[in-house]
Amino acid sequence: MVRRHELTNAQWERIASLLPEVGGPGGRWADHRTVVNGVPYRTRTGIPWRDLPERYGPWQTVYERHRRWSADGTWARILHALQAGADTTARDADGSWTVNADSTSCRAHQHAAGARHRPPGPPAKRGGSREEADGREALGRSRGGLTCKVHLLADDRCRPLVWLTSPGQHGDSPLFIPLMQTLKVARTGTGRPRTRPDRVRGDKAYSSRTNRACLRQRHIKATIAEPDDQKTNRLRRGRAGGRPPAFDRDQYRKRNTVERCVSKLKQHRAIATRFDKRDYIFHGTLATAAIMIWLRDLTKEPPDTA
Repeated sequence: MVRRHELTNAQWERIASLLPEVGGPGGRWADHRTVVNGVPYRTRTGIPWRDLPERYGPWQTVYERHRRWSADGTWARILHALQAGADTTARDADGSWTVNADSTSCRAHQHAAGARHRPPGPPAKRGGSREEADGREALGRSRGGLTCKVHLLADDRCRPLVWLTSPGQHGDSPLFIPLMQTLKVARTGTGRPRTRPDRVRGDKAYSSRTNRACLRQRHIKATIAEPDDQKTNRLRRGRAGGRPPAFDRDQYRKRNTVERCVSKLKQHRAIATRFDKRDYIFHGTLATAAIMIWLRDLTKEPPDTA
């Protein structure tokens, strides 16, 4: 019997072949399906690892599997495989592939603070994590207290594509170009991953000459709202201020898909409130939530209720 927040048979068949082999150096691992079901259960409910139900086996085994796969990029590879062909399944009426940019702040629990300056062991960060000079482990102080900000790209079917994390007080615009540079969607056939969408939508926070010039250089259409202060400054300069940037209101109305994607992610309580001390483990938690969103979309499974 499949319980709430666990993988259905159809979802398990989608990812079973993408998991590492059960056997290997050091002995035989515990059953993948039992352990893997424990990870999304914890991500969805936000409970401490020690409080995992006994049906998932020892909590140390589930946590260590999640930590290891967050470090070596296993979760990221599974998500990348599920995203194959996303540029063809989420097209506009005119046949163009559009991505939407936004960010959200995740309040950090007191358990997320206090990580040692040097992580134990050599696990490398994966999935888009960044080294921050003024915010270790992508944690910082903002108006809401200790927070972590997730910068996200989503497609028009409310599915997460890539993300970056930063301390909560950091702005959105400086991370827009690095976020676009991490976009890589595998093709269903042969060929290199697609890194350039046809259009990008974003709110006023992403309106800057640098961001618009980057998109223009890569031949990507921009649907980004212009804030009032930039409009005033451009008009004040007269002819030297240049022409106003092109803006399609009908396209901008569709930007809500990224906000709905954020809502889907934050239905997972371990993301709405960050409990992970290490940034690379939090990226693994984000990846497990994104995997569940993609699996429900690909298998047409209804979302869980809160």
